[in-house]
Amino acid sequence: MTNHSKPAGLTGEAKITLRTAGELAEALPYLLGFRPDDSIVLVALHKGRFGGRVRLGIPERTEDWQAVARQMAQCLIGECERRDGHPDSVVAFLCQDAATPGPDAGRRIMQRLRPLAQLLRTECGSLDVPVTEALCLSEGRYWSYCCARAECCPVDGNVIATDGTSVMAATAAFAGIQVRGSLGRMRARLAPLETALATDQTRALDAAAMDLVPRILAGTPREEVEAATLDLARLVMRRLADEPGAADALAADLKDDELLAHDEAASLILGLQDRMTRDRAAEWMEGEEAVHALRLWRALARRCVGSYGEYAAAPLALVGWVAWSIGDTVEADQALEMALGADPSYMFARLLNEARADGLDPEPVRRSLRARRMDPDSDQDQGSDPVQGSEPDSDTPAGVAAGEATNGGGVDGPRPSAVAVPGGAADPGVSRAARGLEAALRRRGERRPGAGTRPARAGTRAPRRPTELRRPRRRSRGDG
Repeated sequence: MTNHSKPAGLTGEAKITLRTAGELAEALPYLLGFRPDDSIVLVALHKGRFGGRVRLGIPERTEDWQAVARQMAQCLIGECERRDGHPDSVVAFLCQDAATPGPDAGRRIMQRLRPLAQLLRTECGSLDVPVTEALCLSEGRYWSYCCARAECCPVDGNVIATDGTSVMAATAAFAGIQVRGSLGRMRARLAPLETALATDQTRALDAAAMDLVPRILAGTPREEVEAATLDLARLVMRRLADEPGAADALAADLKDDELLAHDEAASLILGLQDRMTRDRAAEWMEGEEAVHALRLWRALARRCVGSYGEYAAAPLALVGWVAWSIGDTVEADQALEMALGADPSYMFARLLNEARADGLDPEPVRRSLRARRMDPDSDQDQGSDPVQGSEPDSDTPAGVAAGEATNGGGVDGPRPSAVAVPGGAADPGVSRAARGLEAALRRRGERRPGAGTRPARAGTRAPRRPTELRRPRRRSRGDG
């Protein structure tokens, strides 16, 4: 679930009054920053102004609709009460296009989703918040579930204005607000490759794993593998910097894929499974360095193919972190949802997800990572106090990040030199980035279970590999 504390719409002096269902339908992409597809969206209203909003994929099974409606209503209203007070009302959107377009496709989808709209109205109403409008957006048209008058809400629906000449479009252009493409296209940039390259990439990942395992068993220090991974990442980033990305996102991604060899991608993917290495990579979070790093992490996420789908959690979490750090909250939210879809236990993505949902500023984490970059050895003797040195003013008690310790090792325990590989153990050292996130979240002082959080799997459409292709391995790799 994507939970936004503030609308991505118009702010400051750019204000618009929306009076009709058509104007609400047109405004939705500006509120989210992208064009939702296959989505439930709830938007809260406070004294006539847009407030918080949540988005979730429409469950395929109708049996899940009741639970999803309840969860979304509780999440939205609970977070609004924590931040801005009890909302006055809610506007609900159900967005879905037909798999096979046809003359009546949109109307059939509207009818099929009508029970879901009623469940949303009932669940919000049970929390004393009425749903003043519920719209279905499908095939370029909209229908209102709250109006039965044929003169304004015909059976065939109304066309959604997309010509860019409306007051909303003009004001958004004046305010510099850009709307991304569809949610599906955004996720496609981070999804595993489904081309002929996937087979070659799988072979490269297998070969890299077979090369790394003997080195680990022979006692290769973790730091040596980390250095090799980061040196290779810097090399690829310089290569990407020399080839500016194309204006079109698809063309840019294809170009980046051509610049990244299969064996390079495999070595980087495996190297980033180590949390400490991933934290060092997360230091590339600002300026031009962040732009090139973001291109690399996207490309690596696309290379986690076949039985290596879960390994995408690391590069996807880095996409989410860097995007958030440079102010692109739309891509950050989608990347974190996909990271948790790949591996729900991946602690770094879980903490980033919670921080984004809580509306925190990324600066505390940047400050922690800058300190690590200035003093690379600062983490080496922090067994007794994992927070010391990362957040000088933190009130986080020692052992707060004990959840990142694995294989029975506590925060104060020894840290064996090991690198996460297929079937191997993760380094149980405490992740500095996770410590910074934990400290920032704890300083907020108002954390409540379920308030403002985005459940890991609910509604995510992240690509997953078939169950029969899963490789047996220990789960310790994800705890960080």
